[in-house]
Parts: sequence; C-alpha cells; structure tokens
Amino acid sequence: MNGKGVPTAREEVGTILVVEDDRSLREGLVMNFTLQGYRTVAARDGKEGLQRAFDARPDLIVLDIMLPDLSGLEILEELRDRDQDVPVLILSARGRTGDKVEGLRLGADDYLGKPFELSELLARVEALLRRRRARAEAALPIRFGEVEIDPSLRRVAVAGTEIPLSAKEYELLHLLARSPGRPFTRDQILEQVWRWDFEGTARTVDNFILALRQKIEADPANPRHIKTVRQVGYKLEM
Repeated sequence: MNGKGVPTAREEVGTILVVEDDRSLREGLVMNFTLQGYRTVAARDGKEGLQRAFDARPDLIVLDIMLPDLSGLEILEELRDRDQDVPVLILSARGRTGDKVEGLRLGADDYLGKPFELSELLARVEALLRRRRARAEAALPIRFGEVEIDPSLRRVAVAGTEIPLSAKEYELLHLLARSPGRPFTRDQILEQVWRWDFEGTARTVDNFILALRQKIEADPANPRHIKTVRQVGYKLEM
C-alpha cells in the first residue's frame, strides 16, 4: 500500500488493456495503471479494442460496455468464442443491471459500475491479476525425484512411465506436492481432498497414502517422498 491506501502493483505486473471511448477516462486509467507499475495498452473503440486484445495478448482487460463499432459485450463474446481466457473487468453506468448480468453470463470476471473509486478499481485489478498468476503457477509441472506431476493433464509419471491414479489419489498427491515440506493433518486432507460432505475417517487418508506409496515410491516401506509426521499427519519431501 502507498500512503493513500491504494494498493501498489507487485513485481510481476503484466499488461492491462483499457478499452474506453471516453478520452478523459481512458487517459486517466492509463496514467494511474502506469503509475502503479503496470504496462498499459489502450483502445478508443470496439474494433480497435478487439484487435489489440489479440495483438497485445494482455493479462487483463478493463472493458467499457458502451463503445463505438462493437460493444463491450460483443468483444467479450468474441474473446470467449475464440477460447481466450484473459480476465475481463467490465465497466458500465450504474443502474444498468442487464449489462452486469449479460457480462457475467458471457464470461466476465468482474464488474464495476460508473462512477467508481480509483482505489476500488485498482484493488479489483490486482485481485484478478493475482488470481491469474495463481492459476498459471498451479498448471506448472511439479517434479521430485523420478516423479513428475502434470496438472494440466492430471497425469503422474515415474521415471517417464505414466502411473494410473484414481481421482482422489491424484488430488491427494497434488495437494502434498504443491506445499513440499508442509505437514498436513488428516482432517486437513479430508477437508481439501474429500470436502466436508464426505463421511470418512482418518483411516481413509491412511489407506490412500499407503496406495500412493505403493505406486510412486521405490521402497514403499521406507518412503523417500511421502513422509509420516508423527502425531500430525503427512508431508511430501522433494
């Protein structure tokens, strides 16, 4: 935060595309995003905005609804039709509930009515970019020993050979591997892998750990990676 309570951009800021036909507002947004450390690209109408969305490959789009040539909703629909998953924050005049509903239906990630507070806009932008970074990191392969987890394919291989895992076995291994060295209690594992509606017991977790060790450990009786933490639960060591 800076002295005025406005969130400052993080080191990995990314690129923001501003699509807004009001020159004063467009230039003001570009200036404030730039001051926060973001890279910015701007467009003044719908056609230019759509073209720049594909050319600049931004990490976030701030998109006005009421635009010349193409509306913001038409741009959003085209982006989603082409399988573009870039986060989109739509701007619209307050009171236009239909815009908000239609925008969210078409795949907008957030909505802000005009007029708005700059601090709120910047906070929402940072939250969307943080969420995008987290998704990107979660999709990266995880490697330890001879084991490789590919989250994009939900695939696990040992020494290059794919190992068949059940859905829960995969989720349990991925949970431990995302936080190497962190001990998880059995209750935490049940909550995050089986969710609260599962009527399982600590023994359920123990059985799945045993099965995972049989599949990925060279010596399941003396595991190198999936370790028991006495009186706590389990952790994964790289």
